[in-house]
Amino acid sequence: MENQKGILLESGTNELEIVEFEVANNKFGINVIKVKEIIQPIPVTFIPHVHPHVEGIIQLRGEVLPVVDMLKVLGIPSDNRSPQQKYIVAEFNKQRVVFHVDNVTQIHRISWDQIEKPSDMYQGGTSQVIGVIKRNEEMILLLDFERIMVDINPESSISVDAVKKLGKRERTEKKVVIAEDSPLLRKLLFDTMTEAGYVNTEFFENGRDAYEYLEALVKADKNIENHVQIVVTDIEMPQMDGHHLTKKIKTHPDLKKLPVIIFSSLITDDLRHKGDQVGAEEQISKPEIAELILKMDKLIL
Repeated sequence: MENQKGILLESGTNELEIVEFEVANNKFGINVIKVKEIIQPIPVTFIPHVHPHVEGIIQLRGEVLPVVDMLKVLGIPSDNRSPQQKYIVAEFNKQRVVFHVDNVTQIHRISWDQIEKPSDMYQGGTSQVIGVIKRNEEMILLLDFERIMVDINPESSISVDAVKKLGKRERTEKKVVIAEDSPLLRKLLFDTMTEAGYVNTEFFENGRDAYEYLEALVKADKNIENHVQIVVTDIEMPQMDGHHLTKKIKTHPDLKKLPVIIFSSLITDDLRHKGDQVGAEEQISKPEIAELILKMDKLIL
């Protein structure tokens, strides 16, 4: 699996690779960047009074990791586990976790513009699906693993309290554009930005919509800083990801002066070079919201 990460060397191509896996004959996907390795199941140590989605813990090369049962996460009743069960060892949001699935089948390389946003009709407020990938006659559901982990451990999410510690602030004259596909995180970011004094924010659920908004502004007035002072973007988003959005901003003659901060669960030492390649001023791992606010202050005040 480590070798797979060498395939997408160039940043900003708006492409990703997904690991396709199965849970009770349903097909799902996880971004290959999140996957550290795939292993055969090993004995799990039971832990009392944990979240019902957590089977227990395992020891992997000296590191103790929680095991999350994807059957329970997805609410799929099943008494029969597949003989091809696998453990997906993942890392994001500065944490490692193991996802117990029925099978891991293959890796697909696709473009973010091939991923459809879930319809509001079946997405709902608590859905773990962030995208739908249609391949031939089949559909693969791209899951929101950050949301899954926040449901298990709410303290791993963005915290307004972390911003309150920064003290009273006034930033109303500064306009912020934020691209974030998760409804839950858009709400949390709105609350934390407001608490931080950044009350003039414009939210978009993917990079394409954010870029079209910025393009429309510079067509009316080439001085973009009269309208927007900074862009904050996630990486994983349907239609256009954050790396591609950043690259388009930084190669646009009138937008390139806009500072861009990438705020994503995928910011690690191994992957930081991707944001550097597309010209991001800063890269901050979720859920470090206080650090994000302080970097915004530094760039635009």
